Amino acid sequence: MDYVGAKNELRYGDKEGSPEMRSLGGSFLFDCVSPELIVSILPEIVHVKASTRLTQLVTLVGEESADEKPGHEFMLSRLVELLLIEAMRFTANDGAPPGLLRGLGDKRLALALKKIHERIEHPWNVDQLAHAAALSRSVFFERFTRTVGISPMEYVISWRMELAKELLLRGELSITEIAYKVGYKSTSTFSTAFRRHAGQSPSGFVRDRSVAA
Repeated sequence: MDYVGAKNELRYGDKEGSPEMRSLGGSFLFDCVSPELIVSILPEIVHVKASTRLTQLVTLVGEESADEKPGHEFMLSRLVELLLIEAMRFTANDGAPPGLLRGLGDKRLALALKKIHERIEHPWNVDQLAHAAALSRSVFFERFTRTVGISPMEYVISWRMELAKELLLRGELSITEIAYKVGYKSTSTFSTAFRRHAGQSPSGFVRDRSVAA
């Protein structure tokens, strides 16, 4: 993962007085075939309040952006990586928006999520995942949906599809091999599920991404 640019600073308030708010913007470039797999687990917005550590990191990022000393790019990239990690930690608490990171912060749900990630090819159902989390079926389903933002089986399908996209773009396996690897017993079943999720066939997805590249 590389950090790209942190010099877009906006200032709000009276031009001659103290700023009401200052914002420092930047972006990340994920060094992988399909960054969607990484982006899919990140929340759209993280609102962090009263974090001394995060405030210190933001201050250091601002200083590095304003004063380009030797090693500036290296320092800036590492500081922003730390800033991202620190911000993501807040997505695991109860006040954070639903998402995978918040789910992983729940000790019971994390057990089920670990099972899914370790064996995505397994024909999972809600009963099996509830058992892994040591919760009743109804409690697990409600807790998972509320915490992660989608139902358990919707999550399984979404994760399978994101992994399939990554494998398709790598070009190392056939569509049939990918279908089996992500839990489908036939290419046609996989293709139907992929089209429903991505809006196009697996081959069409690869073709469009190849043209865009």
